[in-house]
Amino acid sequence: MSEKKYSFEDLVRIMEKLRSPEGCPWDRKQTHESLLPYLLEETYEVVDAVKKGDDEELKEELGDLLLQVVFHSQIAKERGAFDIKDVVDAIAKKLIHRHPHVFGGREDIKTAEDVSREWERLKEKEGKRKESILDGIPESMPALERAYKLQKRAAKVGFDWENFDGIKKKLIEELSEIEAELKRGDREKLEEEVGDLLFMAVNLARFLGIHPEIALRMANEKFERRFHHIEERAKEMGKNLEEMPLDEMEALWQEAKGKE
Repeated sequence: MSEKKYSFEDLVRIMEKLRSPEGCPWDRKQTHESLLPYLLEETYEVVDAVKKGDDEELKEELGDLLLQVVFHSQIAKERGAFDIKDVVDAIAKKLIHRHPHVFGGREDIKTAEDVSREWERLKEKEGKRKESILDGIPESMPALERAYKLQKRAAKVGFDWENFDGIKKKLIEELSEIEAELKRGDREKLEEEVGDLLFMAVNLARFLGIHPEIALRMANEKFERRFHHIEERAKEMGKNLEEMPLDEMEALWQEAKGKE
C-alpha cells in the first residue's frame, strides 16, 4: 500500500481512469441503476460502523460511500448532465442558504426547533414542497422508515392520536381484523391487514418518541443473540437443532433471556 496521502481530486481522477476505455471493464459497464444496490449496501455498512463505535471501520465505510457519490457523478459527467464539482457546489449553496443564522446574520434563530421551522420554510420557498404535505418522501425508501416519515408529516398538522389508549385500541382492532381474514382465507386481504398492523406499530413507536428503525434493530440484535445461545447450548448437549423439540428450544431461549 502506498504511503502517499491521496486527495479528493486524486479520487476523482482515479474514477475517471477506471471509466476510461483503458480502465476496468466492470466499472465501465456500470450505470446509475446498476449501482443502486451498492449505494444502499454501503449506506447500511456506515450505519453498522457508527453503531459499533469503530472509527477505523467508519473511516473505511465512509470512503466506500463517498466512492458511490464520485461514481454516480462520473457517469453523469459522461452523459453531459453534471459533474462532481456541480454536486459539491449545489450542496454548499444549499447549506449556506438554509443556515441564515450562521451565514446570513439572522439572530432570531436560536434553538434547534427554530432551525427546523426555518428549514421547512426555506424548502417551501424553494418549491421543495408540492401540493401535499406528504410530497417529497422517497417511494423507494424502506417501508418502515417511510411509514415513520409519513406519520411525522401528518402529525405536524395535528393529524395524530390524542393518547396511548387510542393507539392501543386500534392495535387490538387490527389484530382482530387479521384474525377475521384468517378465517375467511383471503390471502390478499390478509396481507393488507398485516400491513395495517405494522403501520400502527410504527405509529405507536413514533407517538412514544421512539424511532421504529432503532427499536427494531435492537430487537433483531436481541433475537440474534438469544438464538445463538440456543445453537451453542444445543451443540454442548450434543443435539441436532433441527430435531430438538420446540419446548426444549423455548427453555434455552428463556435461559438466554435470564442471562441478560
